[in-house]
Formats: sequence, C-alpha cells, structure tokens
Amino acid sequence: DIVAQYRQSFFGFMWAFLPPLVTAAALTLASRGNVLTVGATPIPYPAYIVISMALWQTFVEALQGPLQGVTSAKQMLLRVNFPREAIILAKLGEIFFNFGIKMLLIAGVFLWYQVSIGWMVLLAPFSLVFLVMLGTVLGVLLTPLGVLYQDVSKGLLLVAGLWFFLTPVVYPVPAGGTFAAVVRLNPVTPLLVTTRELATTGGITDLQAFIFVSALTVVGLFAAWVFFRLAMPLVLERMRSEERRVGKECRSRW
Repeated sequence: DIVAQYRQSFFGFMWAFLPPLVTAAALTLASRGNVLTVGATPIPYPAYIVISMALWQTFVEALQGPLQGVTSAKQMLLRVNFPREAIILAKLGEIFFNFGIKMLLIAGVFLWYQVSIGWMVLLAPFSLVFLVMLGTVLGVLLTPLGVLYQDVSKGLLLVAGLWFFLTPVVYPVPAGGTFAAVVRLNPVTPLLVTTRELATTGGITDLQAFIFVSALTVVGLFAAWVFFRLAMPLVLERMRSEERRVGKECRSRW
C-alpha cells in the first residue's frame, strides 16, 4: 500500500513533507510581513511551524485513515472473511511510516536553526501515539456511516479545516479570553502541544489536561473497537443487498 501510494504520484515520498514545508514558508513570510501576528514562540517560527504542521498532518491522516482504508478495501470486505481491524492496523502502519519521513524534514530544520533538544525528546513518541490514537478513535467511529454515505468524508474535510484554526498549530496557546477557552477545550490541544513541547523545550505546560485526554482516548479506543466490530457486519450486509439490487436492475434492463 505504501509503495502504491507514492508510486502513483510524480513527487513520490516528497508528499510526506511538502505540506508542512510549504505551510511553514507561507506563514513565515506572512509573519515577517506583519500580516500575521502570533506572538513569541519558544523556538524560531519556521521550525515551530514545521513540527506543528507535521503533527497536525499526522493527526488528520489518523482521522481519515480508517474510512479511507475501509472504502478502498470495500470489494475485498464483501467477498473475503478476515478481521476487519487488519485494515485499521495497516493504515496506522502507513501513518507512522509517513511521520518517519517527516522526521527527516524536522531534523533538517532543527539543525538549520540550531534548535537544541534535551533528553525529554525521548518521551515525545509516547505522546505522539496518543495523538494518533485520538484521530484513529474518531475515524473508526465515523467509518461505518462513512462507508454508506459519502457526505461523511466530505464533511470530514470541512470539519478538519475548521478544527485546524481551533488548534494551536500555527500559534502558541492563547493566554486568556473566550478563544483561549475554546482552544483549551479542544481535545487535540493538550496532545499536540505536549508532543511539541517534549520535542523542543522539554517541558509540559498542562500535564493534567494531557493525562485526562490520554485516559479518555484509551477508553474511547476500546469503545470504538466494540462499535466497529458490531457495526461492520450490518454495514456489509446492507452493501451486499444494495449490490444485489443494482445487479438485478442491470440484468432487467439488459
């Protein structure tokens, strides 16, 4: 799947780090031109954007991955009996592989801007796992409905676009105000911010929120797994019925 994913594109593996790189360049120009004011960041702003966009892109891939995987394997699911969770695990493998490529970009930017890192960076992969897990939980819950209705996948793109602005990706966590309260209520905020802090400054500003969201994510993972196991047989049966109905209509017209 990974080889096919990149073989069908002209830039190949470059698509794994082009989005954060292009976004970092655009936002850096906007910041230097006083078009965008984000306040002080603990590391140079281009490096801050690159790691933040890499983390956000990984979350979005985890959010969309289950639905994309099940949709692409729809015909195989209808004809072969195998554990459906294998598709989710395969997409998780792709997500972590893609992030490994992004790590090369992050390392290069950190070296260019001489960003120092401490031993706490060794804990960043653990918080990254929870970030990916949160996206996977939400994606798995949406998958049964998304397989039947394309509105879910289209709506997911709109929600992800709005969600991006409510997550401190291109700006630090606001200090106060209504917008700051909304940002802090965002479940992605403590996971993304903690991963970024562990990889850069080595400190954690909101450990309590991180632990709380991580615990909810673990509970949600089990709930999503049970829901997926119960819902997918019903979804597949409905898909088979629809396939038979379409087949009968085609034969009658012929």
